[in-house]
Amino acid sequence: MAMTQRERLFAFLNNEPVDRTPIWLLFPYHPLGCYADVARLPQYRPVWDLALETAVFLDRRNFGAPLFTPEVVHERQETTENGERVCRETMRYRDLRLVKETRQGPDGTRIKKLLASEEDLDAYLQFPIELDPKALTKALVPQVERWRIEAAEFPRHLGAMMNDVGEPIGALYHSADLEEMAVWSLTAPRKIEALLGRLMERCRVIYRFLLEQDVGDVYFMVGSELASPPLVSRATFQRWIVPYAKELIAMVHAYGKKVIQHYHGQIKEILLDFLEMAPDALHTIEAPPTGNCTHTEAFRIVGDRIGLIGNIQYDQFRALTPEQMDAAVRECLEECKGRRFMLSPTAGPYETEISERVQQNYMQFLRSGWKYGA
Repeated sequence: MAMTQRERLFAFLNNEPVDRTPIWLLFPYHPLGCYADVARLPQYRPVWDLALETAVFLDRRNFGAPLFTPEVVHERQETTENGERVCRETMRYRDLRLVKETRQGPDGTRIKKLLASEEDLDAYLQFPIELDPKALTKALVPQVERWRIEAAEFPRHLGAMMNDVGEPIGALYHSADLEEMAVWSLTAPRKIEALLGRLMERCRVIYRFLLEQDVGDVYFMVGSELASPPLVSRATFQRWIVPYAKELIAMVHAYGKKVIQHYHGQIKEILLDFLEMAPDALHTIEAPPTGNCTHTEAFRIVGDRIGLIGNIQYDQFRALTPEQMDAAVRECLEECKGRRFMLSPTAGPYETEISERVQQNYMQFLRSGWKYGA
């Protein structure tokens, strides 16, 4: 008897037999800010309808909570200077002031990040992070209420509700000049690790609250790629990523939930570290020239201890003909035949307008995945 998409998903995550290779298109069921609203856009509609028949849906949901205590003041100013549009986002705490500046003009866009020097980092370390469980959960409660409405609307047989909550490294990565961050891994590692320790306290509160509220079946963790080779060394990855992800994954597992970790890029050197973190699945493994690891090489390292998810590059949906897409899917499934594998693109549907070629390739991806994954 054929499995439902949900049964197929959880068999994959539990390392149990599946009736066919599951297919994940990365389309959320409800609107998500970082993706196009695929369910309501006419160009995506034929893809959406076919996905309902053939693909797993992981309804990715974000949850926000204050990063800093109320003493930290946030200001935003937009102006025009020398023919450029300038946006300044300022953070103030007592006599400390940090500024992110974005300039848009005829020559393009220039961004000065919030943390552009070690002096900025030293100031940032003095900003009080919100660690009070009452303040954090107060922000989460209305989001959980909204989540319960969406969970009731989600057709359970399609897959699962999936939480994207964040990891300690996220706040630093999104605030810092990345070249400076790489330098700090050599010149200021203890400062960073002190910051990550405080951010982890906040993460523990948020994760525990959502888990205790039984929110979500799967947790999607997007942090490992934010401080990894070649930006920083493997030793830094093992200090800035591994212990925090390992603890959060263990917490999620203790509540009977599943974890998919997300990673883009040069993964081969650090695949063994994912075994230590112990997610249920890893998205995505990228072969050269985009990454440095084939699925064959990855399975040689992780065996069936982690399910692998991938791997048709997002740009291929624009570049290939449907015939070439069919061949790419067939080749991918042949390489991973008999292994713990779920077929997916490397990234989600970002564009609100897509060409007929992209639409055709999404349809071909689903048809070929269904045909060759039997």
